[in-house]
Amino acid sequence: MTQTAEMIAEDLLSIKAVTLQPKKPFTWASGIKSPIYTDNRLTISYPKIRRHIAHGLAAIIREKFPEVDVIAGTATAGIPHAAWVAAELDLPLIYVRSKPKDHGQGRQIEGHLQQGQRVVVIDDLISTGGSVLKAVAATQNEGGDVLGVCGIFSYQLAASQKNFAAAKLPFYTLTDYDTLIDVAVKTGYIDESDRELLHDWRQDPTNWG
Repeated sequence: MTQTAEMIAEDLLSIKAVTLQPKKPFTWASGIKSPIYTDNRLTISYPKIRRHIAHGLAAIIREKFPEVDVIAGTATAGIPHAAWVAAELDLPLIYVRSKPKDHGQGRQIEGHLQQGQRVVVIDDLISTGGSVLKAVAATQNEGGDVLGVCGIFSYQLAASQKNFAAAKLPFYTLTDYDTLIDVAVKTGYIDESDRELLHDWRQDPTNWG
């Protein structure tokens, strides 16, 4: 657990961008019962926290993808963070819609992307990786060379590892499920007795609860 990962986990818990309720689970739109609910859109309202996120993502990109030409954000949650990172790195910004516009020029990518430019895609949350990998595919279809994906938080689900491996693409997040649980126990947000229950959910989210 790095210092940055722990700090971001504390940030997310402090503003309830991530909420843990192992004894009173949430029901996701998919119908899955879950002890965790994430809404990282809340982070944009907290200047100090969004600076932590921007600095952290920029540091990952400098280390892992120093050859990057363009920063891309996923619509909508990834756009503000991508914009702050692009500003910090002094790089061009694009954003990727979930689907092409149904009017005008029918664009799915907004901003200027040249053929062969190297792109890092930013999203707020990595669950299975399905939605951000669609944005990756759209960027590639427009001629971008996607180097990898960066995000704020990952559930560390096996499906995400499988999907990114299939796409032959690396991904990095500022913090993750294991770190969040460690910080939540350490700060008294949850009890130590909840740890096993939370880990059980990650092993098989569809049959938990």
